[in-house]
Amino acid sequence: MRKHLGTVLAAIAVACPQIAFAQTSPAAANGADTVWILVSSAFVLLMCMPGLTLFYGGLVRAKNFLAVTVQVGAITAAASLLWVMCGYTIAFGEVGRGLIGGGGDALLAHLAPVRAGTTIPENVFALYQMCFAAITPALMVGAWVDRTRFPWVVVFSALWGLVVYAPAAHWIWGGGWLFREYGTLDFAGGIVVHTTAGVSALVAVILVGPRLGFNRTLMLPHSPALTMVGAALLWMGWFGFNGGSALAGNAVAASAIINTHLAACAAALVWLAIEQWQVGKPTSVGFATGAVAGLATVTPAAGFIAPGAAILFGVAAAAICFPMIQLVKARLKVDDSLDVFAVHGVGGMTGSILLALFASKSLGGVGYAPGRDLGSQLVAQLLGVGVVAAWSAIATFALAKGTALVFPMRVSEDEEREGLDLASHGERAWEMD
Repeated sequence: MRKHLGTVLAAIAVACPQIAFAQTSPAAANGADTVWILVSSAFVLLMCMPGLTLFYGGLVRAKNFLAVTVQVGAITAAASLLWVMCGYTIAFGEVGRGLIGGGGDALLAHLAPVRAGTTIPENVFALYQMCFAAITPALMVGAWVDRTRFPWVVVFSALWGLVVYAPAAHWIWGGGWLFREYGTLDFAGGIVVHTTAGVSALVAVILVGPRLGFNRTLMLPHSPALTMVGAALLWMGWFGFNGGSALAGNAVAASAIINTHLAACAAALVWLAIEQWQVGKPTSVGFATGAVAGLATVTPAAGFIAPGAAILFGVAAAAICFPMIQLVKARLKVDDSLDVFAVHGVGGMTGSILLALFASKSLGGVGYAPGRDLGSQLVAQLLGVGVVAAWSAIATFALAKGTALVFPMRVSEDEEREGLDLASHGERAWEMD
């Protein structure tokens, strides 16, 4: 996680959950902590490639499988390069007014031997954060599958990472105004990752428009088996996503991993129960989707709550995200194709708000910072969710429309019917002849 939150987690590790704004860094990095964050970085990249590509790829029709994999891969590559060039310094550079970081760390120049407030080298911290910056815009791919032009996807997503993601990361994780002035908390990305990606995906697909035949033609997943494999990789990789956000190999990391696993288990099983009740059969896609909803929902609170609370987070994820899918697609008639907003966005926002309650020591959580209580923390969480959601929506609208002036958003009807694998990339994922 982040500059000042690292201080919070260090305090939690000794059962003193305080928010501190300064901490003297050790003269040398801790080897065990460094290795853990390096491993966690690999886990987060595993979530993106191949986890997310298989999860999304199995849910689309066969003629669009390669398009999903190429979009996720290209976004990951572009986001990683831009992160090194200027994204890191926007998010984690020197704190000024708290809106964006200073520019002194562009191209990862002049990094400190040890990141302030942590026990790891700053280049390891930057690497870990790069993986977050890569997967966040890639999450949006699931919303616009089957119908978007590849150049628009890459250019829009690259700009989005600098305009939406990096400032939001600074506001909460980089010592910016939401954390510094109001105490908004986000352990591993419920606001910074899932709220930004979910809200932005919703705005983008409203602008792009629905797929041909949406709500009139069945568009079944071509390979639920691939989706299950992708979900399994996401589940495993999430241990690095949440556990690594402790920024140390310690009890906080273990707690975050336990809570992550329990929330996913509870959400997957409750999702199956809801499917059994509503449609008569539990499905593999339902299991996978429920697990991801639980993972997204517990993410903002993973290191702050007790295991029993994590189970409740999973139950809440299924109970809220399942009907939200129906609301978005059936009632609002918005073609968020793979339910990015309903699962990631709503899940992340739900967990971010529930954090205020379940961080209480009376419920087994780590407690509140000095001078804070349930009411003030709830206000801080609501403010953080509201501000980041609003910024994501406004900036996404401007970026999507602006990018479309040069790179049109949508393929032609003939290209959409043919499938993006052939129309955009000249390849087929599966040769059946």
